[in-house]
Amino acid sequence: MNIAVIFAGGVGRRMKTSGLPKQFIKIFNVPIIVHTINNFQNNSAIDKIVVVMLEQYIPYMQTLVNQYHLDKVVSIVKGGQTGQESIYNGLKEAKRISLNKEAIVLIHDGVRPFIEDDLIKRNIESVTVYKSAISAVPCRETIVTVNNDLNVENITNRATSWIARAPQSFYLDDILNAHEQAKTDGLATFIDSCTLMKHYNHTIHLVETCPENIKATTPDDVIYLKSLMEMKDNVQILGVDFKEYRKLLK
Repeated sequence: MNIAVIFAGGVGRRMKTSGLPKQFIKIFNVPIIVHTINNFQNNSAIDKIVVVMLEQYIPYMQTLVNQYHLDKVVSIVKGGQTGQESIYNGLKEAKRISLNKEAIVLIHDGVRPFIEDDLIKRNIESVTVYKSAISAVPCRETIVTVNNDLNVENITNRATSWIARAPQSFYLDDILNAHEQAKTDGLATFIDSCTLMKHYNHTIHLVETCPENIKATTPDDVIYLKSLMEMKDNVQILGVDFKEYRKLLK
């Protein structure tokens, strides 16, 4: 069984919207989170979807699920005080709906809508071989670490540097056990599942994703995603595969 856990528990302060959280911002009159979920809804390898949501927006999310016929969404659960706790809530629900069958879980950001069908399949394949899949892109620029005075202390080798994105995928029992161990150890600030699993010495295997697989964090990100979606639609209308079109732009 393959279950997607879509994490949409944030309020999006950096988006500077005065109304709904960023996951409900519309691109081409469709909320970002619906664009995101549709990628999993339409993927034949995904069996069920769990959405983790701010509690006060669960009824609205259920309305969207009904409106857009997202019938693979079987549960919408409330988030926690931190991203780590919210994902844990989603994983517990995934465990419940898995009926104790072996399951692979794909953890994904609700505001990361530009995810390709092939990436989902490669995540699942990677978990079956390596027990993990961290979607990532090669680093194109130099990464430096600095001290409090903004003096550079270390320059990372760009040739071996990647930027972790999502989905981040594991066997459900492995990632759930790691979360429960973190709770026992009083560790509650892991930035993502990759960091958590690495802390507990799990093998972390990368799966390359496309540069367009970004997270909508700022208004500029939304503009960029809208442009990408418009470009993809126009290319497909011309009968050209978007992957091949992207290669021409390199």
